[in-house]
Amino acid sequence: MNPDLLKARTKKFAIACLAICKRIPPVPENNVLKIQLSKSGTSVGANYRAACRARSQNEFIAKLSIVNEEADESCYWLEVITEGEVLAVAETFKLLKEANELNAIFTASAKTAKMNRWLKQQGDKEIDS
Repeated sequence: MNPDLLKARTKKFAIACLAICKRIPPVPENNVLKIQLSKSGTSVGANYRAACRARSQNEFIAKLSIVNEEADESCYWLEVITEGEVLAVAETFKLLKEANELNAIFTASAKTAKMNRWLKQQGDKEIDS
């Protein structure tokens, strides 16, 4: 996927996470849900932007791993919100679907980057021989 489109998609995801947080009922036991989802949901896009500015392939892969962790954590908090009946499935379904899709995209991207790094290392070995 085009990096600019993915930047826009992750920003849209962050905004949607913040919107869901606003709909969570304001009771003390829900505070952790709001805080954690807002942190992980906004972190996906912020860390993806950082990955796009990586200075090396290793740094790119490391930052993508963080993006993946944050997307997966967002899935977790959305599942807790839904299964804990804090919000209805109808309110969280689309956002959870997007979180899972982003997780799949970044998992595939990390695998591709790791394979490209390995292939480059193999090519470097042949040159050195």
